[in-house]
Amino acid sequence: MAGFKIGDRVSFLSSTGGGVVTKIIDSRMVMVEIEDGFEIPCLISDLVIDYRSQPARQQQITEVVQQEVKEKELLQQQQQEDARHGGLRRFAKDAEREGVYLAFVPHEQQWLLTGAMDVVLVNHTPFEMLYTFTIKEESQFVNVDYGQLEKHEKVVVETISREDLEYWCNGVIQCIFTSETSDMVLMPLNAPFSLRTNRFFKEGSYLMSGLLGEKAVMVCLSELAALKTGEADLMKIAKEGVGSQAPKKELVQKEVPIDKHRVGPGEATVDLHIGELVENIAGLSSHDMFKIQMDYFRKMLESAIAAEYTKVTFIHGVGNGVLKNAIIEELKKYKNTENRMASVAKFGVGAIDVVIKDKE
Repeated sequence: MAGFKIGDRVSFLSSTGGGVVTKIIDSRMVMVEIEDGFEIPCLISDLVIDYRSQPARQQQITEVVQQEVKEKELLQQQQQEDARHGGLRRFAKDAEREGVYLAFVPHEQQWLLTGAMDVVLVNHTPFEMLYTFTIKEESQFVNVDYGQLEKHEKVVVETISREDLEYWCNGVIQCIFTSETSDMVLMPLNAPFSLRTNRFFKEGSYLMSGLLGEKAVMVCLSELAALKTGEADLMKIAKEGVGSQAPKKELVQKEVPIDKHRVGPGEATVDLHIGELVENIAGLSSHDMFKIQMDYFRKMLESAIAAEYTKVTFIHGVGNGVLKNAIIEELKKYKNTENRMASVAKFGVGAIDVVIKDKE
């Protein structure tokens, strides 16, 4: 009976006016009291409920509509969230080592120095990762994103313009790793980052990422090996308590200059482009710039040797080969080193690997 019941206010479909249902005659007809007080039999098929005059039913309809709108909004939000996430090219030919990375990926891969770019957080580990992404604005930190990443998954934190870059060059990324079953436990990651904005306006800064399949400015926050906790450490925690993990004074290593270029355990990448070393090159001659680059090369190499690094990649650029040749000549003074061309896939022909051997 189309849901009619006694007391419902109805309108006529075939004519103007309406009334109130006073009696249910059968499955096809009801009695309706019209405005002048008379009751008349009416076909149900000729009636429609006048919801405007029934606040309770109108409220019910409103709530149903609101619920549908809410569910639609939640669905859209979930679809947008899902669209931010994506898998990695784990088995690509030159995929980066397992670890956590921050990447800046230009939308226009043919025109790397213009247009919008994605800020991407990469979880290249076999663990689920809970993360918070915070950027520094003047004297305070602002959380811009948080969430969960599945193993070997990436998330687009934000799409930014080139004008926004300066706000995204300083911050902290914190992560906790979890897995239902594993033969290892990972320590939490607390990774501050600080980048020079002029780095994003040089094509040589954008290297092909095997994981992403696109050119990007890639920052290694930590390799997986540096996050592992050994069985001995776990046994020590179980025996002595969490406090036993507090760093002992004699074990705390003082930060050395090469550490700011660290990309993994015992490895660093140093960009010797003059724009990375000085804020303003105005007034500097070619000789001045060359001297700054060589002085910085020596400083970083000696710091890496003292800190027992095993490899440092120096990005010298292509140019006319003067800086590269000077570096190779300088390396002859360091008996415990050998050099070779760095990965062409990652650096082109503009970088050299310096391998540091054990002093013994």
